[in-house]
Amino acid sequence: MFSFRTTPIEEQMDKALLHGKVACFCTQNCYDTEKQRYMYEIFQSRGNLARLILPSSTELTPGTAHIQFGSEDLEGLDAVVVEIQDVGVRYFNYTRDVMRLLSVRARMEEGPAIYVIDHMNPLGRIVEGTMPLIDADLWTPKVAHRHGLTLAELCCLYCSEIDAKFPLHVISAEVHRSGRDIMPWTIAPSSDLPGMFSCTMYSGGGLWNNTSISPAIGTSRPYEYIGASWLTPGQVSAPPAPEGVIMRPCSFTPSAGPYEGKACRGYQILLKPGVEYHSLLHTLELMRYFAEHYSQFEMYPGLFTKVADPVIAEYLKGNITFDIVQEHVKGEEQKWIRKAKRFILYDESPYRIK
Repeated sequence: MFSFRTTPIEEQMDKALLHGKVACFCTQNCYDTEKQRYMYEIFQSRGNLARLILPSSTELTPGTAHIQFGSEDLEGLDAVVVEIQDVGVRYFNYTRDVMRLLSVRARMEEGPAIYVIDHMNPLGRIVEGTMPLIDADLWTPKVAHRHGLTLAELCCLYCSEIDAKFPLHVISAEVHRSGRDIMPWTIAPSSDLPGMFSCTMYSGGGLWNNTSISPAIGTSRPYEYIGASWLTPGQVSAPPAPEGVIMRPCSFTPSAGPYEGKACRGYQILLKPGVEYHSLLHTLELMRYFAEHYSQFEMYPGLFTKVADPVIAEYLKGNITFDIVQEHVKGEEQKWIRKAKRFILYDESPYRIK
């Protein structure tokens, strides 16, 4: 059973929401700026909030962007209300946690209905990259690296992939006053994505977490800055940069990750106004550049699992040229857009950067 609803969650008249046992699976982004309350306070005031499933630590604590739960947390419930801010990239931790929630619910013979309070994608409908062409982890949906969908659209796709039979109800992103009062990234989606530019860099920048280069986690500008204690900007040739992108030599000291408390040198990725930045392709170019110029640069096995594409892997290993991977990505983006159209809930459709 699927429904798409165009009134707020507090106006839904379902028995499960009014009188049943409700769990709220959410992050700080469930704050309603009009009512100045968190979504779960609706059920607290009704007296039927049975469980609150939240991230494991405070909002801006580096390295804690997961929601921990088990199947036992869903037992005896009538409804689970989900509200997070997805960031438009398939390996975002909180989105993967939601996919795991759907997977756990699908394996239960009886269990709660799932309600997803949708938010608009802060990256819009732009698409980057390829769908997984090799087996990735179970809870990563089979979508492009930057997918151009909302969380609810992803849930519809994932439920289709796992042939889920439980009731899934979507509260439209267009009913939220919050979406008109503030931009989607104003409340940080997670500890390592504190602002607008972090999200823009994340489709490629999230891959640095699986290398020996730091994406400046534990600073105020993660994914905009990249570096390591052994990088030497100015002593080797300049790194590649597409049109409209400037690579500024910089330094930073992260408070998390392998270089915690150590001075790192590297680059800040600066975007000129109006540039549509293909973070994934630029990140692949930069990784190849670092591999060719620094013996200390390492790509860990998890990188290839996250990329989940043998053609991209061959490029990173130095076996093919950039024009080949660029054409491959273009073709795969077109395939993804055709697939994605089946799950669109709003007027605009995903599109690729020309």
